[in-house]
Amino acid sequence: MPLHMTKIAFRAESPASLRRWLEGHEVEAHLTTRYLPKRHEEMQGGSLYWIMEHALIGRSPIIGFAQAEDGRWTIRLEPRLITVETIPRRAHQGWRYLADEDTPRDLADLDGKSDVLPARLVGELAKLGLV
Repeated sequence: MPLHMTKIAFRAESPASLRRWLEGHEVEAHLTTRYLPKRHEEMQGGSLYWIMEHALIGRSPIIGFAQAEDGRWTIRLEPRLITVETIPRRAHQGWRYLADEDTPRDLADLDGKSDVLPARLVGELAKLGLV
């Protein structure tokens, strides 16, 4: 089971703007981080789950990690956003690990079997402590 990570979709105004940014890259999208995750080898086959408005809203499969010339690290991602079942997640700086058993299901896999709330509503409910 691969290990995943979570990260706030910084500067993205909506899931649509995040999707446009990701899909604007032909081969892979890049994020820069100061440090290489200590558990990066466990992330083979994992994904970066995006947090927006206090909820996980989608994921991008991780291709790998590469060191930049300035010593920082690049997280290499497939240039696509796979929407997931929205679940509350507190905001944090940087990235955090996410175990495979704690990941939300992809919406494509649900086939209408779940009532999915919009990310904004889940975020508001989470602020109130209701989800």
